Amino acid sequence: MVEKIGCVSMDLQYYPGQDYYSDGVVEDEILEFVANNPHSEYDRFIKEKRSWAVLYHLSPIRENIVSSIDITEKDRVLEIGAGCGAITGKLCDMAQEVTCIELSKKRSMINANRNKDKKNLNIIVGNFETIEENLGEQYDVITMIGVYEYAASYIHSDNPYVDFIKIAMTHLKSDGKLIIAIENRLGMKYFAGCKEDHVGKFYEGLEGYTNTQGIATFTKDELISNLNQCGYSKVVFRYPYPDYKFPIQIYSDDYLPKEGDLNMNILNMDQERQILFDESKVYDSIVGTSLFPIFSNSYLLEVIK
Repeated sequence: MVEKIGCVSMDLQYYPGQDYYSDGVVEDEILEFVANNPHSEYDRFIKEKRSWAVLYHLSPIRENIVSSIDITEKDRVLEIGAGCGAITGKLCDMAQEVTCIELSKKRSMINANRNKDKKNLNIIVGNFETIEENLGEQYDVITMIGVYEYAASYIHSDNPYVDFIKIAMTHLKSDGKLIIAIENRLGMKYFAGCKEDHVGKFYEGLEGYTNTQGIATFTKDELISNLNQCGYSKVVFRYPYPDYKFPIQIYSDDYLPKEGDLNMNILNMDQERQILFDESKVYDSIVGTSLFPIFSNSYLLEVIK
């Protein structure tokens, strides 16, 4: 079954009939708002609601994460885990065609409504593991923005974090690229007193997720190891700051931060946090060394097939 919302096709043939995750009633508020208001009103809504979920799903800053990726008007993009469409509209503006896969129907409806004027957007609702078997084309770019850490929920195997990459890469053209954005398990903010983003516990990632199942983030070396197990070694690392969710700067190994650059560290707005030391001063003490990439709060990977 296919529903049409504006110019957007929403394919529901793989939808399991139930949304398995949600931010609650705020998603209904967001859906009603985007269905009845233009993008020019988003900032007003964000300010009025003063809600992390509204900010997270609707802030235009979210789009910055793909600003450094070379996507052309000839490219076909597959966005895995599109959510409420935080970067979907930007991808549509950059590419020839965008196909989204998203398990939540509610979030897919939000995405479709906020991008209902995009003639190059198709949304498939359902589990990636089921849908990918029926994908009929190969893509120039595949994105996993805030998705890879949930691989154990998408992929049923003994090594889901390796197999997720392997499966995704089969849908890339020979010169295509896989884009992954994810938190660093050893990100500076976690030492400085922020809770682990996904489970809301202090030090949980630093301690190796000893009390958590189904979610994992990784260090730079661990990500490289996962890619090597898949047979891929051509990867470019970038370092979104303060993190990939709301990136104000995106650094790279060719352009690393200088002393005094990293001074927006208290932008962790979704959960309470401790302040154990001055992150800016600690960052200043490592920017002159080779350690900044080890402690970057997030990673943006570009994996070349």
